[in-house]
Amino acid sequence: MKILRFNLILIVFIFCFAAACQADKISNAEIREPAVAGKFYPESAPRLKLAVEKFMQDAVPAKVNKPVAIVVPHAGYIYSGQICADGFKQASHQPYDVVVVLGTNHTSPDLNGAALYPGDGFRTPLGTAAIDRSIISALVNEAPTDCTLDKTAHTSEHSIEVVVPFIQVVFPGAKIVPIVVSSHDMNILKRFGQALARVLKNKNALIVVSSDLSHYPAWADARIVDREILTAITTLEPAALMKNIHHNMNKKIPNLATCACGEAPIIAAMVAARSLGAVRGEVVSYANSGDAAIGERSRVVGYGTVVLAADAGAKETVAPVKPAPKDQASILTPEDKKKLLRLARETISRIFSTNTTPLARDLSPTLQQPRGVFVTLKKKGELRGCIGHMTADEPLGKLVGTMAIQAAFNDRRFSPLTPDELKEIEIEISVLTPMKQVAGASDIIIGRDGVLLEKDGRSAVFLPQVATEQKWSRDETLGHLCQKGGLSADCWKKNARFSTFQALVFSESEFK
Repeated sequence: MKILRFNLILIVFIFCFAAACQADKISNAEIREPAVAGKFYPESAPRLKLAVEKFMQDAVPAKVNKPVAIVVPHAGYIYSGQICADGFKQASHQPYDVVVVLGTNHTSPDLNGAALYPGDGFRTPLGTAAIDRSIISALVNEAPTDCTLDKTAHTSEHSIEVVVPFIQVVFPGAKIVPIVVSSHDMNILKRFGQALARVLKNKNALIVVSSDLSHYPAWADARIVDREILTAITTLEPAALMKNIHHNMNKKIPNLATCACGEAPIIAAMVAARSLGAVRGEVVSYANSGDAAIGERSRVVGYGTVVLAADAGAKETVAPVKPAPKDQASILTPEDKKKLLRLARETISRIFSTNTTPLARDLSPTLQQPRGVFVTLKKKGELRGCIGHMTADEPLGKLVGTMAIQAAFNDRRFSPLTPDELKEIEIEISVLTPMKQVAGASDIIIGRDGVLLEKDGRSAVFLPQVATEQKWSRDETLGHLCQKGGLSADCWKKNARFSTFQALVFSESEFK
């Protein structure tokens, strides 16, 4: 009995010693440290995990049964996180042993081929994603002239890093294979794609391509170019993609610097996916940075996701937005109102919890029409922030998110909203009619009209409800408006210009 007990103790000791050695080996392994945590995505693990989970909750449902590869963007999560999640959603119903990430080269100008990370893992705030070293070795053996072990190409490259947290959340048991792909030689890209397919054959693997689309055109131009590029990717024909890229670059579209910053990894993935059985591609979703709540529309970057699948089915492209009929453009249904109020609250909430914002989509045609809007925050009935955009030059849904951020954090009359205050805040939205200049003060009707006053290069505006809530007469309203604009209280009486508008006003309390 003593001998048996001794042997058991010895076995346990040996096992624990081996485990400790393995743990020490992992801790001392070559791990690629995060380069853009806190810049492109949250550096706090709980906030990062919540950000990915929120995006996945809002993601487009899977459109295919047998995904082979997905193309996703790699910008900051506040701009492209939702589109990236849409791509991962297409494969989330499948368990994978390994995810190969083909990244775009932003940092190594001399790279001509595929740079494979030679270490053991990629670290993010969520932990270390282990690298499948066997596939790395197999690729080097399969394509020695096109593949190199190159740590420097990965050190500060963000295109792979930003998608790793999605892999860690969606496929927590999978290993990764990080590869930066860069070449203008179609033969190199095809050879590498074919080699990748041979190595992955009979393996339970997903290929993820990390690429943004157009860089720096205006919003409307980006939508046209990007949709053409996305459609070309679905053909699984590299020649069709390159033809489309050259065609659009030759158009001399203002400020268009590139149609796809990751054309090399996209081409390699198209070749690999076809060799692995992909028979079709499908556009899943699209947006550009101008669609984000903090985005500007004069200069944008495009983001789209495509899934390359091995199951047959009808092709589908992203349908263009259909405008609302003109006679319906001013009508908001109760569901429209509730959706805008939820969007405003969720935008502020996510800024606090994840430093990201939801994407304004799945909205009725009315909510996609350009409209001016104000978002007002009230705390216990008192004003806590109010900022709006008078010009009808952006879609109403997107603008509500933008103004919610402005009202919460950038109204100079108040300190920025705090997380603890949000539960005490009531949100009110004022959707504006087009502004019309009137001849004089006598044309202003208190209780109906909002007023924009302009004089001596200064301006100020009151929403229609302000005078009613304050019980001001017309003259009192205009006096306060002058003072708000930094002018004397009687400035409105001479040489002032007035424009009026009406507002559809609704608040959260109406739907409780």
